[in-house]
Amino acid sequence: MSGVLNASRNSAPSGLPISQIAEGLGIPHSAVLRYGHDKAKIDLQYLEGLERNPQAKLVLVTAISPTPAGEGKTTTSIGLADGLRHIGTRSVLALREPSMGPVFGIKGGATGGGKASLIPDAEINLHFTGDFAAIAEANNLLAAMVDNALHFATVDIDPRTVTIRRAMDVNDRALRDVVVGLGGRTGGVPRESGFDITAASQIMATFCMATSLEDLGERLNRIVVGRSSQNTPVTVADLEAGGALTAVLRDALAPNLVQTLEGTPAFVHGGPFANIAHGANSVIATDAALKLGDVVVTEAGFGADLGAEKFVDIVSRQTGLEPDLTVIVATVRALKYHGGMALEDLGTPNVARLEAGLTNLDRHVSNLQKVFGQHVLVAINQFAQDSPAEIEAIEAAMFKRGVDVVLSNHFGRGGEGAQDLARAVVSALEVPSHTTYCYDDDASLAGKAQAVVQRVYGGSTVSFTAAAARELARLEAEGWGKAPVCIAKTQYSFSTDARALGAPEDFEVNIREVRLSAGAGFVVLISGSIMTMPGLPKRPSACDISVSADGVISGMH
Repeated sequence: MSGVLNASRNSAPSGLPISQIAEGLGIPHSAVLRYGHDKAKIDLQYLEGLERNPQAKLVLVTAISPTPAGEGKTTTSIGLADGLRHIGTRSVLALREPSMGPVFGIKGGATGGGKASLIPDAEINLHFTGDFAAIAEANNLLAAMVDNALHFATVDIDPRTVTIRRAMDVNDRALRDVVVGLGGRTGGVPRESGFDITAASQIMATFCMATSLEDLGERLNRIVVGRSSQNTPVTVADLEAGGALTAVLRDALAPNLVQTLEGTPAFVHGGPFANIAHGANSVIATDAALKLGDVVVTEAGFGADLGAEKFVDIVSRQTGLEPDLTVIVATVRALKYHGGMALEDLGTPNVARLEAGLTNLDRHVSNLQKVFGQHVLVAINQFAQDSPAEIEAIEAAMFKRGVDVVLSNHFGRGGEGAQDLARAVVSALEVPSHTTYCYDDDASLAGKAQAVVQRVYGGSTVSFTAAAARELARLEAEGWGKAPVCIAKTQYSFSTDARALGAPEDFEVNIREVRLSAGAGFVVLISGSIMTMPGLPKRPSACDISVSADGVISGMH
């Protein structure tokens, strides 16, 4: 379906009325909870009453290890969905909501680019339907109830063991480590704490793994907030906070429906980062798309060593949402970057540097095929400066591996420029993936980490600080040993050293901190210098954003 663009009050494209997009999916008006002209939530009870389309196929879009600017994975997902509609396939997108941290930080907006974009882009990049605010408020309500229980001693919690940190959706390194409870007897119990960015909070992970409102409430009650003086877990249920948290999140849990510039429907819901969380949109949104479409395009954040590994080992394992095909996005510039070319020179053709960087693409493809059982297609996100010789070098390398490579110019031409990619996807779906996992449920938590490091990253071993090893042993003893692991590490390298480009080998991954995400059902292992509260760059993207007198927002790239 191709939409006719209208002009909104700020002259930005507003697309078709969102009720018309919903109608095209067969959703009745009574189930469309509109947020103005161009945004809506879809009623959860309506969605729960639908059966999944038995013919629906799930396409997972991932990428090679990126440059700092990213390689257009979201743009490619949008372009592919538009391209599928161009060739007559009923496609639906299921994507993460952007976090304002990167929007105001180094990457800018996250609604695609060029002619492969979501609308209304400014609203989606900023407050959208208020989901991120609700998740932060639920998180901070929980933190407040923990400190209130400490103040009044109503629940036995050792203040040194409290694990819940406050959250906000802005990069702010000054809040990574703070002291709360100051101010004398009226201030509370002083203790060390800190802030996480909302996208890295346990509430976000729990929210995105929930399958229903009831399931969300049960997951929230399982969250461990600290330990008692007897060293036993203290949960949200012990604080009697689960009902209030569920109430705060009730409306947010309904998935958001928007559209692309071409009128392709898109569920945009939930937004955990893949470098410090599990990197996939909500299970509810993906499930809704599979009930309403024939081919669902979703994405997993950053490179396949992060987002795709976590999608399969965490999301697929827990929910059965297994990809029928995995598309890996590559760019000429990123391959040259991994071949040792300086960032400022990436626009200059250089086949030798590109060929040196092909080791990165090759390892990602090999991992997806051999470790995760995926049928793989490589999509080259085309830039104007890409030379024919560079494209041919990528095609030749993938031909040896038996993998198809498709050039796509969705940025410049929208769905029309992605038709070749769309046709290749439809053809590739005739040979489905047979999803396998990197490790068994019965492996120890340390063994699962070792499997990811060796089988996916190409490292030799994983080590743990003394504190991390103690926490792992305690979690095993308390019955969490069967949980999957979510390794938090840099997105720029297979290793924990962002400067180790290409496909490094035989390195050690050190786990310095372990956090239980009981609500989401996995254990987070934090490695290297990765931070759960990012900082802003020297010159943030926020410096480029402005608003005109008539309300037009510019500079949010």
